[in-house]
Amino acid sequence: MGIVEEINTSGSAYLVAGSSEMVEPILLSLEETGIDVRGTPDIYIREYLQFGIDEARELRSRATSRAIKESHRIFIIISSGMTADAQNALLKTLEEPRAGASFYFVVSSPDTLLPTLLSRIQMLSFANHGRQKEIINANDFLRSAKTKRIDMLKQLLPKDKEVRDTGAIIAFLSSLERDLGKRGAKQGKEGLNAIYLARKYAADKGSMLKPLLEQVALLVP
Repeated sequence: MGIVEEINTSGSAYLVAGSSEMVEPILLSLEETGIDVRGTPDIYIREYLQFGIDEARELRSRATSRAIKESHRIFIIISSGMTADAQNALLKTLEEPRAGASFYFVVSSPDTLLPTLLSRIQMLSFANHGRQKEIINANDFLRSAKTKRIDMLKQLLPKDKEVRDTGAIIAFLSSLERDLGKRGAKQGKEGLNAIYLARKYAADKGSMLKPLLEQVALLVP
């Protein structure tokens, strides 16, 4: 995957420049180290418009819990920005992480973070992160009728005992958001909100994935 530094799963913190499209390269890189990343409850992925003190406290609390299936827990947090209070609240957690807890913070502008936080996290850079096979073409999806869109989304829904492919779902939703933005859709607020919610809860095993994706199909213009 072209990671600048080798990922250490024994417990550490990393910083990745970008947005939600970087989740899939992170998952693929973890997979290459032998970690089961598909459908495991030990990988926590959340996206926030703004990561504040409440979100930091929740993350800090979750980081103290034991892994369920694996020997470690992995937290992937995507946000356009982090408040100073939130960063300060995480300093001790990142400096002395619980054994096996690894953190990945994906932010658009790493240079806006506090020096005290940056000193505790390792910058990662990915090459060829676009290699993920495209299951649904976002442009074709936008051109299709809504009934056709719902049918297309079946490719992302797990069948029988299969686990949901979180990376593929997030990659599709991110691609859809980018294509929608290129079109300059004036009435796309509801659709963008539906994309955001589906992406936010895509990795939550207890979330109802089908209705979340169907809302995307129905609300995206």
